[in-house]
Amino acid sequence: MKVLIADDEPLARERLARLVAALPGYKALPEMASNGHEALRLVEEQRPDILLLDIRMPGLDGLQTAAKLCEISDAPAVVFCTAHGEYALDAFAVSAVGYLLKPVRSEDLASALAKAQRPNRMQLASLGKAGNQAETGQARSHISARTRKGIELIPIEDVLYFIADHKYVTLRHLHGEVLLDEPLKSLEEEFGDEFVRIHRNALVARGRIECLQRTSMGHFELCLKDLEDESLTVSRRHVPGVRRLMDRL
Repeated sequence: MKVLIADDEPLARERLARLVAALPGYKALPEMASNGHEALRLVEEQRPDILLLDIRMPGLDGLQTAAKLCEISDAPAVVFCTAHGEYALDAFAVSAVGYLLKPVRSEDLASALAKAQRPNRMQLASLGKAGNQAETGQARSHISARTRKGIELIPIEDVLYFIADHKYVTLRHLHGEVLLDEPLKSLEEEFGDEFVRIHRNALVARGRIECLQRTSMGHFELCLKDLEDESLTVSRRHVPGVRRLMDRL
């Protein structure tokens, strides 16, 4: 996979080139860009598979560059590498597939490059903020969450449940959990066909439900596939609905 690097800082370009060179299967192109105009020229000339793109650059910045790439059918996958975390939602609005915060760590870069395997534009369009559904009429295929790695993208099919706690929502997925700054109600409205409410503060993936059981104290608990050591409380109000759903599964 050919990787083009665009950053206005020479030391940052050189460091990213070393990190890419150390990863098997990826090659950093020798000619690198120091601004957006150079990045667009090199994309056209070199046809890279992936573009590592800084955001704050003179002239045409990274977001503007990525927006122009959205107009190209065979554009490279874009992974932003930046010192600024506040542009994450803007980045996904222009079809970025990754968002890494500087100083970029080798393991995080490897993970981002692995995800940047030329997804098609329809898939890219489904990434980003919750408002995407209202704009396109379709639910997202991934949910983005800020973690210590930068921005992590979680496929909806990997999500086990959402649980609200004060102003945040915990998203539990097959490989761990992340915190979301999205209301549970908006998640239910967007993904209601794939998740069921089992409590005023919890949504569970319908396809992950395994069994409903009653405890010795008379409470109801839900067991999920791929979650052997954990069960979720089902409120009495939602027990009938869960039972009806299980009868149809």
